[in-house]
Amino acid sequence: MAKTVRLSSKRQIAIPRKVCDHLGIRIGQELTLLEAHGRLVLMPKPRSYADALEGLGEDLWKGIDPLAYIRQERASWQKHPSPPR
Repeated sequence: MAKTVRLSSKRQIAIPRKVCDHLGIRIGQELTLLEAHGRLVLMPKPRSYADALEGLGEDLWKGIDPLAYIRQERASWQKHPSPPR
């Protein structure tokens, strides 16, 4: 959903009601503003960052036994030791 807004002389913008309703943003709610690669990203601030990040990357581990993976990694360290410092 693309909308155009105007920056006021106080550097403020108004977020259209349809956008707020669609995203569930309420009056008084804190938002997070990020600058990335010359773009602005505005998103609702999560109540808990831990809850917001829960399960992130979960799909990367599907079908992989974590203990077997760790054993395999440790075994590779013994085959290819680090150079002395």
